[in-house]
Amino acid sequence: MMNITLAPVQLTSDTVELGREQYGEAEWEARVSLAACYRLVAQLGLDDLIYNHISLRVPGTDDQFLINPYGMLFEEITASSLVRIDVHGRKLCDSPYQVNAAGFVIHGAIHQSRHDAVCVLHTHSDASIAVSAQRDGLLPLSQFAMRFYQRQAFHDYEGVAIDLDEQERLIAHFAQHPVMLMRNHGLLTVGRTPGEAFMLLYYFERAAQIQLQMQASVAGGAGPLVLPSHEVCEKAARQFWEMKGDILVAGEREWPAFIRQLDRQDPTYRN
Repeated sequence: MMNITLAPVQLTSDTVELGREQYGEAEWEARVSLAACYRLVAQLGLDDLIYNHISLRVPGTDDQFLINPYGMLFEEITASSLVRIDVHGRKLCDSPYQVNAAGFVIHGAIHQSRHDAVCVLHTHSDASIAVSAQRDGLLPLSQFAMRFYQRQAFHDYEGVAIDLDEQERLIAHFAQHPVMLMRNHGLLTVGRTPGEAFMLLYYFERAAQIQLQMQASVAGGAGPLVLPSHEVCEKAARQFWEMKGDILVAGEREWPAFIRQLDRQDPTYRN
């Protein structure tokens, strides 16, 4: 494996224009959005060193997507460093980095099977893993959790996801759910944009953290938990997914605010 030295990057207009010329406007914008997603996951502390993956379908294609170079931290990812691969894990661009085998096994399967899975996000976030090992997964204990009421899939742990035959079970178990708990492993979210996939991760993780805190308080003698009725939980879930009132698709309002924050703090993800 080649040793790579990561030099500090500076954002310049020339860098951005070169990216647009090399990849085309649509792919370059997709790269910038995906790089932002990596940086934001890192900011929230939901990354796992150089592991985990967020992928984004290349605009205008059905069988190609962008994914992180294996060996870079999420906080180092830039638009130009992302690797373009096909659903079989073959690199389609000149990059000194390899791609995590589990990355294309998991992501290739989901991208191929679901038209709406433009962005596929996988993390090993602590609270989500803890909840994944509970029989019923995420419980309707908070408003954060209501979005996922009876809308979470489960996939039993089969070891490190490097066997191609696991793909058919991943596809079958995920079906059309917005999120999937990979038992004892982590969380998968899908979105029509990086913003949607990111916000589903954010809200699921918040709900999982709250669940664990509530369960800890019960174990400490605080008394039984109170769960809303099925009817109320389903009503709340439908409010989110049917965008009742002023509710919008996850990420439509939040994502631009996150991008403004990221641009103030460190815009080098745009390189």
